[in-house]
Amino acid sequence: MSDKNLQLISTISDDNKLTVSLQDIGMPQPSDDEVVVRIEAAPLNPSDLAILFSVADMSTAAQSGDDQNPVITADVPAKFMPAVKTRVGKDTPVGNEGAGTVVAAGSLPAAQALMGKTVAVIGGGTYRQYHCVNVQSCLELKEGTTAKEGASSFVNPLTALAMTETMRAEGHKAIIHAAAASSLGQMLNRICMADGIDLINIVRKDEQETLLRDMGAKYVVNSSSESFLDDLTAAIIETGATIAFDPIGGGQLTSDILNCMEAAITHDVEEYSVYGSNTFKQVYVYGALNRGPIVLNRNFGFAWGVGGFLLFNALGKLGTKTVMKMRQRVADEITTTFASSYTHEVSLPEVLHLQSIAAYGKQATGEKYLITPQQS
Repeated sequence: MSDKNLQLISTISDDNKLTVSLQDIGMPQPSDDEVVVRIEAAPLNPSDLAILFSVADMSTAAQSGDDQNPVITADVPAKFMPAVKTRVGKDTPVGNEGAGTVVAAGSLPAAQALMGKTVAVIGGGTYRQYHCVNVQSCLELKEGTTAKEGASSFVNPLTALAMTETMRAEGHKAIIHAAAASSLGQMLNRICMADGIDLINIVRKDEQETLLRDMGAKYVVNSSSESFLDDLTAAIIETGATIAFDPIGGGQLTSDILNCMEAAITHDVEEYSVYGSNTFKQVYVYGALNRGPIVLNRNFGFAWGVGGFLLFNALGKLGTKTVMKMRQRVADEITTTFASSYTHEVSLPEVLHLQSIAAYGKQATGEKYLITPQQS
């Protein structure tokens, strides 16, 4: 085992500057219920970018240092500094998940049982070469599963499963999902097809519609089409969907979804009510692809809700037994239902090259980056 352990850290200083760099933190020593994982693959998710660059204005980003030890600096607008005051002056490790080989283990049987195994891990700071984590934060992968195949075992798979479990728990029977051609959206399609759940996919490009239909998706509507609202309403009439998950956030899509739900619910109602239908309609916002305000044009009555959807909060509501079943399903189906594909692989230093940042910072559908920390 190496004595070198690079990690990627993000820091905001009190002079309104973001600094992202690599730091050698030395090798960790596991406690009784911990293991040390040689991280071999870790995905770049939108939630990781939120920690990596926070609220900095990346149009001001500059790169210094050399190719192997790059340093990125950027300005943080003064108006955002109060929102990140708890981060000021602290080196924040980056990376929510990853996978690799267990190279050291604590004394407890649960830790020893993972020695030499390939595991996926969840928890802060996976953008490093060696990570020490509690055994409860590990998911043992089936024999033959590679670290690359298991790198995205938590954030997208558990989010997609949490959506279907939330639908069931709240008494809905079908789902609407926006930005549906994403890696998560494709997973959600495979889950819904396997579980017999009607899913309405909202996309914005013809090629995304083709992609999902080729996967077997039945309901796909294009938000760039002139008939979008009519198409969405028709799909809701057919499926009865009253819950939606939106990673875009800003703009009026949330409003459009609620209005189409209401139009579908009342399409054959003859008696007018100033209060609208009494069928509850829910939109959960789980991302911020559009950082503008959420605009609600309230033509959808009073039986509705708009809220945030955070994975760990959702898992807490679902309970331990359900979550353990979800985790086991992910491990069993990581190369099928929950398979992830990557268009680019980058080393830890390459994450901090301006050219790379410009590419993965777009968060473009169909473009997913994988970090390979062992690569020099």
